Formats: sequence, structure tokens, C-alpha cells
Amino acid sequence: MQMSELTDRIAELKRRQNAVIYAHYYQDERIQSVADWIGDSLQLAAKAQGSHADVILIAGVRFMAETAKLLNPDKIVLAPTLEASCSLVEQSPPDAYRRFIDEHPDHEVVSYVNSSLELKAMSHVVCTSSNAESIISRIPEGRPILFGPDRNLGRWLAERSGREILTWNGHCEVHDVFDAVQISRAKDKDPEAVVLAHPECTEAVLKISDVIGSTSYLLRYVAEHPQGRFIVATEAGILIEMQKVAPEATLIPAPPKHVTECACSECPHMKKNTLELVHNALVTLQPRIEIEPELLERARAPILRMFAEQT
Repeated sequence: MQMSELTDRIAELKRRQNAVIYAHYYQDERIQSVADWIGDSLQLAAKAQGSHADVILIAGVRFMAETAKLLNPDKIVLAPTLEASCSLVEQSPPDAYRRFIDEHPDHEVVSYVNSSLELKAMSHVVCTSSNAESIISRIPEGRPILFGPDRNLGRWLAERSGREILTWNGHCEVHDVFDAVQISRAKDKDPEAVVLAHPECTEAVLKISDVIGSTSYLLRYVAEHPQGRFIVATEAGILIEMQKVAPEATLIPAPPKHVTECACSECPHMKKNTLELVHNALVTLQPRIEIEPELLERARAPILRMFAEQT
């Protein structure tokens, strides 16, 4: 089926099903083109929370669709494929994470939204990279914090806040592979380029970066400097939106340790979604996100607490 036919069918299915498509910035251009909203994890969660649609399709990875379901338990929430997982989810088995928490009973448990439902249910509050600093600042001084599952984000938060933060030893396979040496060489070749990095990057990369922030923060920075030159150390899908908001900006994907065909870093889980799968999900209303009620209530509470504490 040609792309134009697919997009027309998707538009018709959205009308018929009273459905919306929310896509993460890391999705490919074809999926972004049919989305009603494009954003980072926090933006997708907030948008899902306020949606009036009967059907919400989340084009991202599974935990994002699960978060949308937590916020909309009575609505149909779809994912193009349930196989779009996340390296942070895979690196944090619930039983091991439970033991980690039990070994530090005096710690406040803050879990990154890039986590399984079981991890969220064990947490006092959930955060995203956009609001993590704000969430941390609300925890009483002197109260130690257990943060997981991303060690790089946790370490960066400890440095930024000056708080005692014990981190789970997980990492994002996309952001952990950017190479500080190669980025420095790229900067030497282009001294005017500003290095933008997501806080999931390694400490070595963050030390040589000029601007550090969430995906939406980096996008905003590019929009505010539309003539700039940027070396971008985050998933390559964001370059699509960056170029839209700043057509004259020069965007250079930061090189990973093992240079791929595109010399960039792409999330293999995000790329499991296709326009064809989006279409099929709207036709069949499958695969649906289904969560056992008791787990849903326990995992939902720290998500709602996140929204309450950031206001």
C-alpha cells in the first residue's frame, strides 16, 4: 500500500473510531506525519491525561502506552506493537529492584518513567527527564533518595541537586553509546557548534556538552537559536522536529562509539513501530494495553503524584 493511501486510511479510521495518535519525537517521519501530537514522555503523558478521545494510540515504546492507560483506565489504549520495549525496562527486573529497595528502607523511591509497571508500583513518585529536578527538589532535605533505573540520569540529578542519590545500575542503550572522544573531535572541526546532550548520556559526554536537558528542552533551545550549529547527542528522530522548528539550523548527529550507517544513534525499540502497524492497530483495535486492576491502581498513584508535585 502506498504511503498516501495509508495516511488517508489512517485519517478515516481516526474519525470513525474517535481516535488520536500521540507519537514520541523518536518515531520516524512517516509516523510523525500522521500524529495528532508529538512530544517527549512528559508531554505524551500530560496529553493522554487530558484526552477526550475514545481510543488513544501511543506510537513510542510500550511503557509510554502503559502510562497512557494508567491515566485513562476506562479508554482503549493501543500500541502499534507490544514488542517495542526499552533497554531500561529490560535491565531492571522487578524482583531485583524490590530487593534493591528493601536493602535501603530509609530512602525515598523515585523511578524514571522509562520503567515497567511493577517498578512504578514500588515507587513513591515517578518522574521524567523534563521534571526530574523539580520532583527531586520537593523531597525533604536530608531524606536520601533511591533513583532508578537510569544511572546516568540519577548521577546527573545528584550533581545538579547536591542530594544523596543512590542509583540502580541501568542505562539507555541509545544514549550510553555516544562517544566523548568523537564528539570532541567533531567540535574541534566545527568550533561554533553547540553540543546538546540528553542527561541519559554518560558522564564523559555530559562534561563536554554545552547544553543538557530533556528532549523537549533541547528542541526548545534549537527553536530559540534558529541560525545555530548543533551537535545533537540524543536519539536521531528528534532531528526531524528540530529541522522543522529551525529550518536554517545545522544539525549534526553526535557520533556513537560504533559508527552506524547513519553515524547516529537510533532506538531499535522505537523503530519497531511502522506506519503499517499503526494502520492495523486502528483497524483491529489491537494490541490493547491491558493492566490488572490492582497493579493499575498501585502504578497509577506515583504517576498522579508526579503531576501533583510539579504544579
